[in-house]
Amino acid sequence: MDFEKKSLEDWRDLAEKELRGRPLETLYGDATDGIDTRPLYTAADLQELEDHETLPGFPPYLRGPRATMYAGRPWTVRQYAGFSTAEETNAFFRKNLAAGQTGLSVAFDLPTHRGYDSDHPRVAGDVGKAGVAVDSIEDMKILFDGIPLEKMSVSMTMNGAVLPIMGMYIAAALEQGADPARLRGTLQNDILKEFMVRNTYIYPPGPSMRIVSDIIRYTSRLMPAFNPISISGYHMQEAGATCVQELAFTLANGIEYVRTAIGTGLAVDDFAPRLSFFFAVGMNFFLEVAKLRAARSLWAALMKEHFSPGDPRSLMLRTHCQTSGVSLTSHDPYNNIIRTTVEAMAAVLGGTQSLHTNSFDEALSLPGEFAARIARNTQLVLREETGLSSVVDPLGGSYYVESLTASLTGEARKLIDRVEEMGGMTKAVESGIPKLLIEEAAAGRQSRVDAGREVIVGVNRHRPEQEEEVDILDIDTDSVRRSQLRRLEVLRRDRDEDACRRSLQALTAAAESGGPLLEGAVEAARRRATVGEITAALEKVFSRYQAQIRSVSGVYGPALEGSEDFTRVRRDVEAFAAAEGRRPRLLVVKLGQDGHDRGAKVIATAFADLGFDVDIGPLFQEPEEAARQAVENDVHVVGVSSMAAGHGVLVPRLIEALRRQESRDVLVVCGGIVPAGDREVLKKKGVAAFYGPGTNVSVSAGEILGLIRECRHEGGHDG
Repeated sequence: MDFEKKSLEDWRDLAEKELRGRPLETLYGDATDGIDTRPLYTAADLQELEDHETLPGFPPYLRGPRATMYAGRPWTVRQYAGFSTAEETNAFFRKNLAAGQTGLSVAFDLPTHRGYDSDHPRVAGDVGKAGVAVDSIEDMKILFDGIPLEKMSVSMTMNGAVLPIMGMYIAAALEQGADPARLRGTLQNDILKEFMVRNTYIYPPGPSMRIVSDIIRYTSRLMPAFNPISISGYHMQEAGATCVQELAFTLANGIEYVRTAIGTGLAVDDFAPRLSFFFAVGMNFFLEVAKLRAARSLWAALMKEHFSPGDPRSLMLRTHCQTSGVSLTSHDPYNNIIRTTVEAMAAVLGGTQSLHTNSFDEALSLPGEFAARIARNTQLVLREETGLSSVVDPLGGSYYVESLTASLTGEARKLIDRVEEMGGMTKAVESGIPKLLIEEAAAGRQSRVDAGREVIVGVNRHRPEQEEEVDILDIDTDSVRRSQLRRLEVLRRDRDEDACRRSLQALTAAAESGGPLLEGAVEAARRRATVGEITAALEKVFSRYQAQIRSVSGVYGPALEGSEDFTRVRRDVEAFAAAEGRRPRLLVVKLGQDGHDRGAKVIATAFADLGFDVDIGPLFQEPEEAARQAVENDVHVVGVSSMAAGHGVLVPRLIEALRRQESRDVLVVCGGIVPAGDREVLKKKGVAAFYGPGTNVSVSAGEILGLIRECRHEGGHDG
């Protein structure tokens, strides 16, 4: 039977009939992270596009940086790991390698990230909690005991304390007998992103950028197989950035790093082929595939325009990917296995070079061994059983994917041009504009979730009547800290103190004179200087950076106008203000060395739009400092945002500090990742309420307002 060829207008008429009179435009303009999408794409959408006809392995690398991609070599299976002591993490590494993992990704604890030793008074609640504690070369040697560094690709997520950690890694490899020229792996070393979202910085932007270029120069000369920087968009998306923002700001950071390295005298082709990138992969499947494809072609174009490299490999964007942490939910947590699988498939179809899959329990606690095995096996199943690795860029040529790729490229290019007009990414970061744009996007997404316009299964739709209990990992911080303190005591007792002191003095002198820094860090590490001592030697010259806290407003509220919960809370807040003569006042704090402040900023924005007076504490507060701020600002409630598992130590100290100041009527509530077992303990110590990932902010605000009224009526809060 012959069928008449139909036009797009014929399709529109048929589609509108199937919509039963509803205009087709109701399906159009669906903004996908800022990109308008349509319900139908055809060959006509590809007529103006050129890159989709290119081949993998050739500039602009749209279809992949290697000609054969996974058909020639599968992606590297990584598991981001590190907790407790170096001994326990080493055992975890060796077990994973035996089970099929092909590369190591090291997670350091927050004190290490921030350049503090485990015996520093500001880090008591954070040692070994969100990563492995590394204080010296002795810890580094134990971390890689039995793992030949010449043969193992090692990725280290480190930005603030890059000099001591990289120095200790190189020194440990030398003491293994390794040749530095044969060391393979990646150092994150992406400090601009830290000032934007993750906040594990130490020094101000200027000295920090000098450190980045120093490491690039050292590795280009002595470690040609090592990637000296992984330019990261991952933490931007985790902080709330749209795909366009993540793509644009990541590549803009990359351009800034290339400029900085060239400014030190390096030729672009001396180091650009060893640059690598790191992207998040969230739940918008096709958009994430398109993002990785767009990143490669856009990076090639930017490098060509700005730097005119002679080596085509300098145009090549190679990337590691990690499935989203923020998409994981504490409600109905086994759904997270499905989410991670979908995200991992998007990363593979987008052409990643290595991949880390998150564990399903990470919205509840640190990942446990059972959950980590499922996460790792997710990659092995995709690699071995699905055929995904048999064909290069299997979605290439898709009308939808190619159009999305082009749209992302165009929108990201506009944002990159805006950054360039500001004088580059360092200037943009100093202005705070990228950070504020990301915080606005985060607040906007929270409002869509709370309004039900963005569905999260098990959270705001299809929620189970009863939550399942999940076995979770718990780290005994006191035990880990005691172990680290004993090792530090032995290290300082047995080392050559004069030689150590001279190496630190030489490092300070190099910082003052503009001399090489990583060489000095390697020497200090070999002389058994600690992370904290090396950091302090540089801090004498560079100083320690303290960010200015700013927040957005007017983003959460408009999307909730008309919502029953939002309207009721606004009304109740006004009634409270009329009765009490002032509005309910909330202090949002981050305690300890956890710099992940997305949740804190979203809560501050949303509560302000709901009518609360909101104060935000500075990052890295000690509990006693937060208590003092709460009393001075006369707040009704302190909201502690927890993500890095330090709450068990830090929150009781906050409550005790408030009681010492006779502020028993100040409520304390916890938001973020607080395991059920910890909740029972903290409740007995005085925490009034808990709000985990996925909580509707308007609902929580109403509950907190009720707790304030109850507390004031009873004349105090005893827990």
